[in-house]
Amino acid sequence: MITPDWCRMMAAYNAEMNRRLLAAAARLPDAARREDRGAFFGSLHGTLNHILWGDMQWMSRFTGSEKPPVGGGQASTGLEPDFDALAARRAAMDARIAGWTAGLSPEWLAGDLTWFSGAAGREVTRPRALLVTHFFNHQTHHRGQAHALLTAAGEDTGDTDLFLVLDDA
Repeated sequence: MITPDWCRMMAAYNAEMNRRLLAAAARLPDAARREDRGAFFGSLHGTLNHILWGDMQWMSRFTGSEKPPVGGGQASTGLEPDFDALAARRAAMDARIAGWTAGLSPEWLAGDLTWFSGAAGREVTRPRALLVTHFFNHQTHHRGQAHALLTAAGEDTGDTDLFLVLDDA
């Protein structure tokens, strides 16, 4: 299904797009980042927090590391109240994801992962390759929401197409 090289490519794309989103968000006043714009997670700040929360949650499942300190859904929007701290945690998480993908093997990806899913309310087992694909898809999905909020606020992140982003990075 997927390979370690694909995971490394997606980690690089993830990091570059997060860098661009946060740079654009930093150009907005804090009140504009926190304004409820009717998005699924309300504000741009809340959406960026949810993306970080999701990455923390999946990395805890993939690596056995500590889970995020807050729950999912709307609770995840308050993960990091300070924007500068959120940006720093985002950069650290992106570095962590890159380091994790550097050590992935086809054998690890071919296995299964079992965890308790709060969303499903039960223990779930799925192929790791499927879950890693979901991990990167989740990031892309919610970054699209953040991108729409930034565009509506008059900010530009540049190209978001994978083949262009990695050429520029």
